[in-house]
Amino acid sequence: MTSHQEAHPASAKWYDTRDCVFIEFCVVDSKNVNVTFDKTKCAFSCVGGTDNVKHDNEIELFDAIDQNDSKHKRTDRSVLCYLRKAQPGKSWPRLTKEKVQPRWVSLDFNNWKQWEDDSEEEMGNFDQFSDMMNNMGGDNFQPDLDGDEDDSADSDDEKMPDLEVN
Repeated sequence: MTSHQEAHPASAKWYDTRDCVFIEFCVVDSKNVNVTFDKTKCAFSCVGGTDNVKHDNEIELFDAIDQNDSKHKRTDRSVLCYLRKAQPGKSWPRLTKEKVQPRWVSLDFNNWKQWEDDSEEEMGNFDQFSDMMNNMGGDNFQPDLDGDEDDSADSDDEKMPDLEVN
């Protein structure tokens, strides 16, 4: 094995809010982390994992950021970058300047929300929807959390048949 190892892009998830864009580079146990911000670019590199894989990512951003007010934080599981938008309130339909995203970039659906259309009425509808979901099952539904009323085997305790492959 040679000491010069080819760098691979780290997988990344992103989402935007009214004022900023978050990019999470998913690298476990990263070392030698280097993140640089330019007005329209973000560069990331590190060595990660027990195999010491070299990662190198460069992103031409969809729009300008305030590179002086952008920062990053390393954890044991990833490196989270906080990019302050140069134009707060402007939605980013994608992370990159190019319309085709690199394969290693995906939208962070756990944190993404359609914030640019927020209104009081829609938030009220969301609250009604949440209440409806919480009340499903009827008013008299009380789950048996103790589990000591019936010790017999349930039908879901049986072995499931193997899946058929077509």
